[in-house]
Order: sequence, then C-alpha cells, then structure tokens
Amino acid sequence: MDGGHLGETERVVCAQVPGRAAVYAPARECLVSAEPTSSEPSGPSGRRPAPDPPRPTPPAGATPGALVRWSIDVINSHDAASLRQAYAPDIRVRFPMRTVRSADELVAWWASVFTAVPDLTMTIEGMAEQGEGRSGEVFLRWRLTGHHTGGDWEGIAPSGARLDLDGMDHVVVEDGHVAGNFVVFDQMQFARQIGLLPADGSRLDVGLKTAFNALARRRARR
Repeated sequence: MDGGHLGETERVVCAQVPGRAAVYAPARECLVSAEPTSSEPSGPSGRRPAPDPPRPTPPAGATPGALVRWSIDVINSHDAASLRQAYAPDIRVRFPMRTVRSADELVAWWASVFTAVPDLTMTIEGMAEQGEGRSGEVFLRWRLTGHHTGGDWEGIAPSGARLDLDGMDHVVVEDGHVAGNFVVFDQMQFARQIGLLPADGSRLDVGLKTAFNALARRRARR
C-alpha cells in the first residue's frame, strides 16, 4: 500500500456480513461486487438463526456410576428429552407417590418437575456402585433444592415455597441403560416445606397430633 491507495493485488476485507467471517479478495475484485449474496434465510436483525445446540449424549462405554453422574448433570440442565438416552424403553421407577413404567412416562414426569420447580438443582451427596462393565447397581444419596413456583407437582398447585429435600436412589443399570430405580425421600418433609402440613412443633401440629391420639385411643377401646 502506498499513500493510502490500494494496489490491485492487495488483499482486503471485501465484504463483512454480520455473524459470518469476513470475505477477503484482491482490491480490484471488490470493485465488482461489494457484498456477497446469500439465499439463506435470516432473522429480523439480518442474522441467520443459530442452529440448536447438539443434545448431550451419555459417555461411550460408561460404567453405571458414570451414567448416573451424567444423568444428574442433564437433570440440572433441565433437558428432559436427553434423559431418554439413558433409559431402557421399559424402565420401571418406583417413586413414593407413583410407579413409572416406561421411558416415555419418565421423560414426561421430569418435564413436569422442571416446570414445577424452574430452578431445580440436584446434588450428589454420596454414591456407591457395584457391577462389571456397563451393567450393575448404583446407590445414590442426593439433595434437591429449588422453588415450587412454576406449575403443579403431583397435583399440588405452585406454593412458592423453597424446597430442600434429601433422598436416595437404588439404580439398576443393564447393558448401558437404566432399567430400574427405587426412589425414597421424606414425603412429610416435602409436605411441611410446601405448607401442606404444619411445621413440626407448631401449635397446629400439636393440635393435629392431640386430635389423632384421641381418635386412636377411642378406636382402641372398641
């Protein structure tokens, strides 16, 4: 370049489209066409919509413990659809309030939970596994936190309450897929946190226990 003038063979930024790499060409070619054309659709801002990010996939050849850890990570990202990859089609999960008997039903259940608790987070508090290769059993102690503000959860309308629940899972993995799970958590703890039951030791709690004890003694005398 000399004196601010471009040489014919000097390569310059010939065109720049938002969201795309710059187009470089000899300066003389830029005189022919200042902007490249594109038949691809663009959004209101002139940029093409970004493609959906790829869904996470379970690690290849994962051990039962690694598969469970991956599942917890996906739960924390609230991606119910991706969880299906970890489940056997006929998976059976026993929750305290219901039993789920298929991958489709379980994915739908998780989607409803993510709606009910928009900021749900699960933390692994302890884990032990046994088995060989891609099959085995995992015992998991977890903590679930969040706020019940989004939608109904098992027929209970949004309470706005903060949740802090402890629970345990006994997960059975067969050939790289979760075939079954036995889930335990304190339903009374959950009911008290959302206000369905009175707080332990409160006046209402004491009154309910007194009334129940009186009824139990009356039944015992019959």
